[in-house]
Amino acid sequence: MELRTVLVVGTGLIGTSAALALRKRGVRVLLADREQGAVRLARELGAGEEWQPMKGEQPAERVDLAIIAVPPAHVATELLALQRLDAARFYTDVASVKAEPIHRAAQLGCDLASYVASHPLAGREKSGPGAARDDLFLGRPWALCPTEEADPEAKAAVLRLIELCGANAVEVSAIDHDRAVAVVSHAPHVAASAVAARLADATDVALGLAGQGVRDVTRIAGSDPGLWLGILSGNASPVAEVLEAVANDLAEAAGALRALADGDGTATNEITQLLKRGVVGHDRIPGKHGGPASSYAVVQVVIGDRPGQLARLFQACDEVGVNVEDVRLEHAPGLPLGIAELSVEPDAATALTEALHERGWQVP
Repeated sequence: MELRTVLVVGTGLIGTSAALALRKRGVRVLLADREQGAVRLARELGAGEEWQPMKGEQPAERVDLAIIAVPPAHVATELLALQRLDAARFYTDVASVKAEPIHRAAQLGCDLASYVASHPLAGREKSGPGAARDDLFLGRPWALCPTEEADPEAKAAVLRLIELCGANAVEVSAIDHDRAVAVVSHAPHVAASAVAARLADATDVALGLAGQGVRDVTRIAGSDPGLWLGILSGNASPVAEVLEAVANDLAEAAGALRALADGDGTATNEITQLLKRGVVGHDRIPGKHGGPASSYAVVQVVIGDRPGQLARLFQACDEVGVNVEDVRLEHAPGLPLGIAELSVEPDAATALTEALHERGWQVP
């Protein structure tokens, strides 16, 4: 199935990123959004040209695929409107909730044969077309949830979209999808927000002691609340189930800590068990290539807060022939330097440490 022309309705982060990825592969992209400013910016970024649904009194040309990149609550009505215009041969959406939009589309009488719901598991804390990237989906899972009514050609069109965006297709039912994202995305966002909310009233002393750990835990809490309210509302029951389980764990941990503070040394068992379960869960998160997570050695390097320092460090790694599997930066408060933590294969750590020392790098 070839995609020559694609319509993107909704030029936010996901819609514009998909448009940029398609444009990079030579696909003609048309853009539409209720916010003219968003369309204008997406167009200026090279994501495509503005869609004109009518040419005079006649409908515009029919595209091969329409991507509906709007909040979950508006997917079905947008699909119906596009189908009434005969805007595309096939349709998909990229909302992070699947069961409710599909159910609503059926209620409205949408043509489910030409529609295959989908969801790219990718994003950023920033929103809007200005945050879009053509490589946002590269190597990321992209769920597609065809119904029994879906035409095989419609599914083929969405699979081609996923391929062009560089993502990995994962076919799953809408209900299973929503339960899965509740565990790996939606509930973690609420949990991160709950932790970050404690910082709103924290003292300056506490904030001055904040390290990389709290930044890691609260990173996603900086996302748009309005956007996330729509997501959570569309997947309320599965998210609530996960949060209730998390809340139960936290309540038991808090009770154990109270008991420990009162001198009950046996209370450490409950806390230890939760921490151990956390390690097991963490280790089940797939590695960067989708397989089992790998264990890497971490080489810490002191770097100055100056232009070009990271480039020099990566060049040194390249000269030694060591592949950096992951990197994390931690800045030293009040000082013009920081620590770069380079994750490498364990058998390469010693050689890299010695080579960096020889090149003048400070490796603690």
